[in-house]
Amino acid sequence: MNLKVRCWGAKFIRLGVVVGVLALGACSTHFYGFDEDKVTLYLRNSQTESMVFACSLDGYESRQLKQHNGLWEISLPSDSSFRYFYIVDGEIFLPPCPLKEKDDFGAENCIFEPKL
Repeated sequence: MNLKVRCWGAKFIRLGVVVGVLALGACSTHFYGFDEDKVTLYLRNSQTESMVFACSLDGYESRQLKQHNGLWEISLPSDSSFRYFYIVDGEIFLPPCPLKEKDDFGAENCIFEPKL
């Protein structure tokens, strides 16, 4: 009987690992691309219905992103630094980014630095 309990425990552990891997696959991926004087920010998230981008270049006005097969993108000038975040399905979302800072409301913003 003890052996049976251990086998069920191992099955649940394996199931947890599989579910965890699948959940990681659904997570967002964030990266940049450069083209002459523009930087394009990409966010892969196929689970969302709407996505908006806000940045310090224009006082955090909402900007619509282009979307193709779950890859959302926006292009901005690459010659100056800016702070930014996303709004995904109505909720503020901060992707993994190398530089962050606290804003005036206690949340965080990502920072784009052209020289880094």
